[in-house]
Amino acid sequence: MSFNSTSDNSNYRVAALYKFVTLDNYPRLQQPLLQVCKQNDVMGTILLAQEGINGTISGPEKGIDSVLSWLASHPEFDQLDVKFSRADEPPFYRMKVRLKKEIVTLGVDDVDAANNAGTYVDPSDWNDLISQPDVVVVDTRNDYEVAIGTFKNAQNPNTSSFRELPAWVDDVLEAKPDTKVAMFCTGGIRCEKSTALLKSRGFNDVYHLKGGILKYLETVPEEKSLWEGDCFVFDQRVSVKHGLEVGDYDMCHACRMPISESEMADDRYVKGVSCPHCHETQNTRQQARFQERQKQMDLAKQRNELHIAADIASAKSQKLAEKDLQRERSKAAKS
Repeated sequence: MSFNSTSDNSNYRVAALYKFVTLDNYPRLQQPLLQVCKQNDVMGTILLAQEGINGTISGPEKGIDSVLSWLASHPEFDQLDVKFSRADEPPFYRMKVRLKKEIVTLGVDDVDAANNAGTYVDPSDWNDLISQPDVVVVDTRNDYEVAIGTFKNAQNPNTSSFRELPAWVDDVLEAKPDTKVAMFCTGGIRCEKSTALLKSRGFNDVYHLKGGILKYLETVPEEKSLWEGDCFVFDQRVSVKHGLEVGDYDMCHACRMPISESEMADDRYVKGVSCPHCHETQNTRQQARFQERQKQMDLAKQRNELHIAADIASAKSQKLAEKDLQRERSKAAKS
């Protein structure tokens, strides 16, 4: 079985994959899947749960093909959603296959995305749907993602994590059960589960953008687009524009917020340490940790070396800082 992707001179092939499907035997898949990844020099993280599979992996061309062929040999992974990209440096340094309660955490028990999701809408038909005056359009992403770009007239739930979306649906969303609701996200997984959430709440006419914003920006001409701004992505590009060209944002490597050129000119911006979004939320110990991490990364770059330990520490620090920032935002929203 062949899996095609755009070829260039980048050294590493990246595959982002997911599928909502009932996996009653998912714990039995953990070790065989981990073994086939390691045998083919593939690194990254894959989540397995009763509701399906979700993950991002990277490695050599043949290695990625071998892993995807192994998955394709299992009928439950037929029509697996896979998106490819390339990277000049290894995005991951370990391979993990984790067993989870959910493949994308919503925190609600009665949501069945495998069997009760909304209706897919192809990017070519999306404009017609969201231009209808009786359609409520909802951006299911987090607030920092929405801040740099979204679809025209889309509602922003102002959430700092996906777990906050159910409360917004129950308490804030102004729509009747027979209202047409169109939902979207970056790559398709969150909005697919969001439509299942709405259907569990009694909404009947629910749609989601197939392939997410990324597929829309890739396939819909800019002159016909209803997208405004950049799309935040969770990799070294930070954001992309139409045609999936690299966008205009960098990232604060302390809190993972996208930052513009004007924000990098702010006195509160220190490379790898802080930015206007997180400067006030950090304590002395956090700043010292970020400063040391940035120092080690700069030294490694001067030696033209890949500082793996520093990069792993960077990922851990980013996760901790993001959690701190989410807590601060939640507190601010409630006050």
